[in-house]
Amino acid sequence: MDGMQHSPTRRTAMVGAGLASVALGGMITPAQAQIDRKTFVLVHGSSAGGWCYRRVSDILESRGHKVFAPTLTGLGERSHLMSGLITLDTHITDVVNVIRWENLDNFVLVGHSYGGWIISGVAEQVEKKISSIVFLDAFMPENGQRVLDTNSPRSRAEIEEAVRKAEVSRPAPHPSVWKVNEKDQPWVQEKFTAQPIGVAFTPIKLTGARDRVPKKTYVRATGYDNQNFEKAYDETKADPSWRTFEMPCGHEVMIDMPERTAEILLQAA
Repeated sequence: MDGMQHSPTRRTAMVGAGLASVALGGMITPAQAQIDRKTFVLVHGSSAGGWCYRRVSDILESRGHKVFAPTLTGLGERSHLMSGLITLDTHITDVVNVIRWENLDNFVLVGHSYGGWIISGVAEQVEKKISSIVFLDAFMPENGQRVLDTNSPRSRAEIEEAVRKAEVSRPAPHPSVWKVNEKDQPWVQEKFTAQPIGVAFTPIKLTGARDRVPKKTYVRATGYDNQNFEKAYDETKADPSWRTFEMPCGHEVMIDMPERTAEILLQAA
């Protein structure tokens, strides 16, 4: 000890400096946090809404990241806007407008299931702003395809029935159809809403923008059988420009395994 007596003010400053030194050695500094902070745009699938990503969003935001999980027109809390005028382009515009009005750039674009159609279309409009694109057990449409072309027999039958009755939507399936874990089925069933059928008839226009995104990831839910997703998974797995992951759960990966979903999204970022 040097025997000097320090004033209370100086002692406080010294303690503060010491704590700061410890923090700098073992924690992320504000500057580092700003550099490492990622932005995610999470797009849901049929009959769902931004609510389905709540658990994943909470995890990502608790780690300092920014998350946008828009709900597509006519679904979730926007179900009061259900209309026969809703098309695939409406839903693509829903997401593009979030990107434009929030001035988003260098972000991770994620699509689940039907959301694969949406993010493929979004990439065509804002390709240069996307740093990474992630398909969560999702469709990867080809140019000129319609949603109807890849719908399951169940979905096609529901669409045909809706057209016959001159209705603008088809009912949401029971969560068990998509292999949601039993504990969450009542919650999911309460939240699911009808899906607008107008989205099924619009041919998508693609020029390969999604394949030009710097980072590309496909995630396959192995607990859900779907030939479209299996085909997309096999093709991306064979392409060295893609990263692929498997998740041992049902189709609603963000509900069944939110922690693992968040981990994969961070790896994909």
